[in-house]
Amino acid sequence: MIAIAAGAVVAEYYGIHAVRYLAVAIVVGMIVEFFYAWRKKIQQSREQRAESRYKKVKKYIYALLAMLYALLMLASAWFVGGRPWIVLLLLLIIVSADIGAWLFGRLIGGDKMWPAVSPGKTWAGQIAGIVCGTVASLMYGFIGTSIAIGHLAYGKFMPQLMWIGISVALLSQYGDLTASWVKRKLGIKDYSHILPGHGGVIDRFDGWIYVLPIIWLVML
Repeated sequence: MIAIAAGAVVAEYYGIHAVRYLAVAIVVGMIVEFFYAWRKKIQQSREQRAESRYKKVKKYIYALLAMLYALLMLASAWFVGGRPWIVLLLLLIIVSADIGAWLFGRLIGGDKMWPAVSPGKTWAGQIAGIVCGTVASLMYGFIGTSIAIGHLAYGKFMPQLMWIGISVALLSQYGDLTASWVKRKLGIKDYSHILPGHGGVIDRFDGWIYVLPIIWLVML
C-alpha cells in the first residue's frame, strides 16, 4: 500500500492522473466482486428450490438498481479521483474513523449498533469514529494551510472541514454496515480472498460506498 501511494505521488507530480485511475480500478474491483458473489448466491438458490415469478422479478429489479449504483460509483471515482487533495482528505477521515471506532469500541464497549449484522460495532465506537474522523479532517486543513503559509505555527482553523469530517466519518461507517448486511444476505464471510488477511476489495474499501457518490454530488 505504501509503494502504491508513493508511486501515485510520483505519477501525479509528473502530470499522470494516477489517483483517478487507482480510484476507478478499486471501484471496478468492488463491482466485479459484488456481482460475482451475487451470481453464486442466485445459482445456489436455483439449485435448492424453484423460484416464483415474483422473486425473479424482484431479483431483476435489484440487479438493475445495483447496476445503476455501480455506474454512479464509477462516475464518482472518475471525477473525485481527478482531485488528489480531496481523495487524500477522504482517505484520512475514513481511516481515522475506522481505527477510532475499532479501538474505542473495544475499550469502552456498550450497546451494539446492529448485532445481527455486525456484532463488533457499538454506539460508543461510532461516536469515537466520528470524533477521530473530524479531528483528522481539521488537522488536514491546519497542516495544509501551514504548508501554504510556510510556517507551522500559523495554521488556519477551517470550520467547514469539521462538517466534512463529521459527514464523511458517519457515511463511511454506514457504508461498512451496508456491506456487512449484504454479506449476511448472500451468506458469505468475505466478498473474495484477493487480499490475504483482509478479504476482498469491498471488505477493505466499503467505507467509500456512500462517501464517493455524495462527495461528487456536493462537488457538482
